Amino acid sequence: MASSRDPWFDNAKMALVTLVVVGHAWVVLPDSTTNDHLYDFLYAWHMPAFVFLTGYLSQRWTYTRARMWQLVRTVAVPYVLFEAAIAMFRIHVGGEELENLWQDPHWPMWYLSALFFWRLLTPVFKNMWGGLGLAVVISLVAGLYAGDTLDVARILGLLPFFVLGLKSTPERLELLRSRAAQVAALGVFVGIWVLTSRTDDWAGTEWLYYRARYEELDVSDGQAFLTRAALLVLGTLGTWAFLALVPRVRGWFTAMGASTLIVYLFHGFVVKGLGYAGYGALFGDHVVLGLVVTTLGSVAVALLLASPPVTRVLQHAVDPLGWGERRVKDALEVAEAKKEADELAARIETHVQRETVRV
Repeated sequence: MASSRDPWFDNAKMALVTLVVVGHAWVVLPDSTTNDHLYDFLYAWHMPAFVFLTGYLSQRWTYTRARMWQLVRTVAVPYVLFEAAIAMFRIHVGGEELENLWQDPHWPMWYLSALFFWRLLTPVFKNMWGGLGLAVVISLVAGLYAGDTLDVARILGLLPFFVLGLKSTPERLELLRSRAAQVAALGVFVGIWVLTSRTDDWAGTEWLYYRARYEELDVSDGQAFLTRAALLVLGTLGTWAFLALVPRVRGWFTAMGASTLIVYLFHGFVVKGLGYAGYGALFGDHVVLGLVVTTLGSVAVALLLASPPVTRVLQHAVDPLGWGERRVKDALEVAEAKKEADELAARIETHVQRETVRV
């Protein structure tokens, strides 16, 4: 039976999580004009695109017991487990000092914290008239007050992209599949490339994270509002441009789109491990060589983590409660099958005895 999943979205999900790995790996390299420009270009749109897609794929989420349990099982539990795991890795392997474990999500666990609250907000914003406008206002104002607890600054700062995805329809997204949209997408990316070549002149890299208060960025409130509003527009255009260029065909890459959480949660150990090992110093002044090798290696790591053999093993760690539920269900089915087999054997034996006596 053919899969009912749209390959367009699975391709997009896998491409985006691969870019997450690439972006994080670039941080390990020494600073250079080329690296910094590529990093700013990527972060201007790829996380907004990830959040937009999250919103679109959350449209069916409701306040039901099954959905709430799924949210706890697949988001809250992995957050608790991997927040501790990555923190212990950074402390005992990297010699770092971390504070406020679980209260202040540590890289890259902020996304699970955000996903948890975005899902809870889904029924509120989905059918709300003017919900997108409200989300934009919340994002702009969040820079004044939002703090680090559970990374609420990012949750609110990136909220417009989530709500935009939540309110998008297949008919509207179909417009991105046209040839004209694809040509326009190339123009959008060229424009973003030019704008991010001088990011520090109008918005430093920190702005692209949507996590800092405006007062920390040393700008007036009016300038801060305009800067964040510009980034929201830029992120939206970049999101649409990305989706317009994502292939619609189904292939080996498509199947990996179901394993994006595994890639997201485990790649941090690889990237941090390379950083602790002094990977960035291997290339010396060979900036381009280091960039190419690191990018290709990051893509390879993402594909390896999403490959079926690796996914089958790591899925137990990402969804331990689900794995346990499946084991219990299998055990109950085996027990029920054994009971039915015993009853059938008993009936057969009784029938044979009756026939023997009759004969």
